[in-house]
Amino acid sequence: MMSNALAYGAKAQLCLKIRLLILAVAALAACCGPAQAGEEAQGWAWSPDLGDGRFKNPILFADYSDPDAIRVNDDFYLIASSFNCTPGLPILHSKDLVNWTIINHALPNVPDPRYAQVQPGCGVWAPAIRFHAGKFWIFFPTPDEGIYVVNADDPAGQWSEPHLLQAGRGLIDPCPLWDDDGRAYLVYAYAGSRAGIKDRLRVSPMSPDGSRLLGEGEIIFYQPKKYPTLEGPKLYKRNGYYYVFAPAGGVKQGWQTVLRSRNIYGPYEDRIVLAQGDTQINGPHQGAWVQTQSGEDWFLHFQDCGAYGRVVHLQPMKWVDDWPVMGQTNGSGIGQPVAVCKKPDVGKTFPAEIPQTSDEFDSGRFGLQWQWQANESKAWYSLTTRPGWLRLNAAPVPGKAANLWLAPNVVAQKFPAPEFAVTTKLDFTALADGEEAGIIILGLDYSSLAVERTQGGFQLVKAVCKDAPSENPEAQEQTAPCRGDSVWLRVTVGLGAQCQFSYSPDDKNFTALGKPFTARVGKWIGAKVGLFCASVKPGNPSGHADFDCFRFSAPVSSAP
Repeated sequence: MMSNALAYGAKAQLCLKIRLLILAVAALAACCGPAQAGEEAQGWAWSPDLGDGRFKNPILFADYSDPDAIRVNDDFYLIASSFNCTPGLPILHSKDLVNWTIINHALPNVPDPRYAQVQPGCGVWAPAIRFHAGKFWIFFPTPDEGIYVVNADDPAGQWSEPHLLQAGRGLIDPCPLWDDDGRAYLVYAYAGSRAGIKDRLRVSPMSPDGSRLLGEGEIIFYQPKKYPTLEGPKLYKRNGYYYVFAPAGGVKQGWQTVLRSRNIYGPYEDRIVLAQGDTQINGPHQGAWVQTQSGEDWFLHFQDCGAYGRVVHLQPMKWVDDWPVMGQTNGSGIGQPVAVCKKPDVGKTFPAEIPQTSDEFDSGRFGLQWQWQANESKAWYSLTTRPGWLRLNAAPVPGKAANLWLAPNVVAQKFPAPEFAVTTKLDFTALADGEEAGIIILGLDYSSLAVERTQGGFQLVKAVCKDAPSENPEAQEQTAPCRGDSVWLRVTVGLGAQCQFSYSPDDKNFTALGKPFTARVGKWIGAKVGLFCASVKPGNPSGHADFDCFRFSAPVSSAP
């Protein structure tokens, strides 16, 4: 059996079930429109559960890059990279490996003062989750600072403060292994952008309590001609073999390699086990081996989908001659991804679920789907001053005026499907002169629809910013008068991440404003959709904006 499937203590298991029940009830109470679990999953968004005992890939059509997963008794847990966004280290839960919901974040803020400002592409890179000695453990890197570890008795509960296990620039993608003899090890890779190398893996001995490394260890694999890029290692032990599952060849065009050895320090044999083949699934990349209660083996991995981010796929897996065989074999001995497959055998059938999206702001706290662009400040917002509304306080725009790329107080979500629409109601009356608030599609290019207060009154502004990291100013593409005290704003996202903004006085008749905008990725993350309130003039901001809801729905057309 896999070491991450150890028996869970009865007390901890009962506590976990209670917390999951509470979270599920809270999520249902907070959502708007159709039910988040079940009805909505089958109604409009991307639902992987086909309802007939099969699933379709991807199982998560959202930017959960570098996924790692484990099973503890009858529960599966998945974590992913979060980079500069907070709260970080999202934790998702499933009963069948197909239907997932968010239950927590293990990291409220990134552990360094500089993350109070937006640090694009930095922060939390590929993490690993394990269950050992009655605790859940997450090892994660921040590539400029080093490797950290956190642990918890309950994944839906309080996690420990991050402990810096190993300081060092360019150390990434750590994964632990507690061996049968009580010894512990950590495998990790190197970031070429920081360390100047990206083609080798190292295993170091680690104290069993996960508090420190006990030496440098050894480079266990280095074949730069065959594997010029090698990263994301996951360390396992099975039938006396040590296995390292490691993606190679780069994110967009790479493949999944597996290494094996009878000795933790090698030498290791290598085999490519999963590649694109004749499918449309480019670069099947970094992921996790998970075994069900019935003994089935499965592999989760991501695929780079441009503006949509790195979405998660699930592949059937089996062992042949002590080598994993993934997906569908195409005659070459190398597996390729499957599009549709029979659901994993977990002994029961569970209802369809999807990660949370819509939020009515009624619960007094953010839904777990929301993230800031930097470490959170309570001064940015309130969910209690005006019950049932999100209040965003205006904040100055960093850098050049009217560029939101480095604005930490943008609160946003991942794209959850190939096509969708988001609608929000904005009360703009408390904005001060030179302040604006609205809805945004955020990436290296971004676009927004906002209400701006000028000396002459309020106006709607459709803005676009190209190559925002270069500090280019926004361009006002089109404006329109804005009357009354509130307005409904909408963005409809179509295939190819084509985004059309529109507005309405009554949530019934919407008018398009500006041209369609093609969303673009961020720095190592997919595009996001969110809300903001900012001051575009020098001086101290004094106003705020209130948002009544944030509602996802099926894609809708806007009037020309």
